[in-house]
Amino acid sequence: MGHNLAGAMSASGTQRFAYIDWLRGFACVGMFEVHCYSSWLSGAARQGSFYGLSQFSGTLPAPLFVFLAGLSSALVMDRMRRKGVPADQTATPIIRRGGEILGLALLFRLQEYLLGLPKAPWTDLLRVDVLNMIGLSIVLIGVLCWFTQSRAASALAAAGVALGISLITPLVWTTWRPHWLPWFLESYVDGVHTHGTPQAWLFPLFPWSAFAFVGLAAGFILTSDWAVKNTVRTIGLFVGTGIGLFLLSWGFDSSPLKLYAADDYWHTSPNFFLARVGTVLVLYGIGYAWCRWGLGQAGFSPLIDLGQASLLVYWVHNEFVYGRLSILTRGAQGIPMATFGLLIIVAAMVLLAMARTRSKGRGAEILAWLRGIRSGAVRGAPRPEAEG
Repeated sequence: MGHNLAGAMSASGTQRFAYIDWLRGFACVGMFEVHCYSSWLSGAARQGSFYGLSQFSGTLPAPLFVFLAGLSSALVMDRMRRKGVPADQTATPIIRRGGEILGLALLFRLQEYLLGLPKAPWTDLLRVDVLNMIGLSIVLIGVLCWFTQSRAASALAAAGVALGISLITPLVWTTWRPHWLPWFLESYVDGVHTHGTPQAWLFPLFPWSAFAFVGLAAGFILTSDWAVKNTVRTIGLFVGTGIGLFLLSWGFDSSPLKLYAADDYWHTSPNFFLARVGTVLVLYGIGYAWCRWGLGQAGFSPLIDLGQASLLVYWVHNEFVYGRLSILTRGAQGIPMATFGLLIIVAAMVLLAMARTRSKGRGAEILAWLRGIRSGAVRGAPRPEAEG
């Protein structure tokens, strides 16, 4: 799930970064697909290849959300630096924004817990979901940028942190596990929750925050003076780097040399991390091309609307897919009915996002319009007959 830290960029009147909202909207659609099929398909419908493929695609939305969170942080900091704000002071609003998102994540968990009573266990209040991890990752990004004064230093440090997180993740999940921490704190490190072992369905800092730091490095590269003048070439380099990382991942995984005694390729392996980073960079190029030369530049773009309201649709759709208000009975649907429900969710969230983006900043105007309707209704109401 994502946030709208780049909203300041979109609201500034420039369309230069509209493709970032498009990419975030693309990730929203992927998230809807994974969640809907995971929640609604029956046991029999999960046995075929369809369910496996639907969940395999779920390896992309979360990395894309987190990557864009880091990239958006770089854009916001660069904008402040170009306005003359000292480099060390640009980190403060980023840290504050990360704390706000973490607070929203905890509030979301509280809402889910209250709506799930009496069946919801209290431990769900402390579950580490993607929003928790994005918030904390942004805080850490701000801390890193506090100590790196230049754009180049920030980009290099971010890339180094991402690589380091990826390389030690297999150890953090096994031999280096911080057993000495309470489970609700350890869960932020390795996703252990209350289960005694790390859980692949949670979103701990290792490895997920690494995607945020990759995004931060990409963002500082994108805002360099050369990249600003050569945006198409820069995006092309991103795509080429992505393809190279994917091939490098495949080569490392095929090599007989193994670095770790215990290595879970699909969840902790640095090789899979490289493959996902490579895929995200290629998607980044596709999003840019679609918004510059494709239909994404049209006046109506549902994905851009979804991207601009990604936090809202993340928050709302969960209750209609997983919660008490689920539009279909959970765990009881075939593929056709679950697909129909997915289409309903996508359409409803697009409409919600459009309402949100169209009304943003127009609160006073809308309030005046509602008052006008009310006044007109009062004036047009029949008067009571005079007495006597």
